[in-house]
Amino acid sequence: MSKHRTKLEIQGTQGTLAAILEKPGPHPKAYVIYAHCFTCGKDSLAASRISRGLVAQGFAVLRYDFAGIGNSEGAFEDTNFTSSVDDLIKVAEHLKENYEAPALLIGHSFGGAVVLGATNKIKSIKGVVTVAAPSKPCHVIKQFADFEDEIQEKGQANVLLSGRPFVMKKQFLDDVYNQNQDETIRKMKTPLLVFHSPRDTTVLIKEAEHIYNYAKHPKSFISLEPADHLLSSSKHAAYVASSVAVWAEHYVEE
Repeated sequence: MSKHRTKLEIQGTQGTLAAILEKPGPHPKAYVIYAHCFTCGKDSLAASRISRGLVAQGFAVLRYDFAGIGNSEGAFEDTNFTSSVDDLIKVAEHLKENYEAPALLIGHSFGGAVVLGATNKIKSIKGVVTVAAPSKPCHVIKQFADFEDEIQEKGQANVLLSGRPFVMKKQFLDDVYNQNQDETIRKMKTPLLVFHSPRDTTVLIKEAEHIYNYAKHPKSFISLEPADHLLSSSKHAAYVASSVAVWAEHYVEE
């Protein structure tokens, strides 16, 4: 359990982003930013468990709600991949200005795509970690594929994501389809650690293989067998946290 837990409000692209910074003490090994899965929120089981697991290993971790999610301001339907990357950069700037520049980025699912998109734009990053992430941001459209035609024709549609209603707009589709994530990954010079479960039915393991193949060394892959996409079991989240801690120490040492 963390010794220090601080609620933060960080200015994002659409208003204030609600965040939690957990620290093991006054001198953490490094600062980490955790980006949650699509529509999940900073308090999801995977986000809180992985973050606290890292805090227990001596890292400070900041997790935040994406714009329009949880306690963050903004309209979800006006967000997209680009704005999510921009918000992550603003979170990193806040850490740098008020605490210490972040050394690690961790992203789960869509958040994994976001951290890959942001890594080259944050100079302090020494390692990036993806968990059950798609190789391309447009993969997320799979979650509301039945509505894609309606969105394209009418400009928006009401969809259910994880049992909750959301409005998805054409601007979101245009933005994710416009991303060249392969080129972004190919240009990365930051050490990469990819986690994925072969049993993941939401984002298939071939997505992790694609990320790994496009990335340059140093890169590592860890199988999360038999975890599900959301890492529902606490032991799988603990495994991610402990593995990241060991891997990261090699890169964050001065």
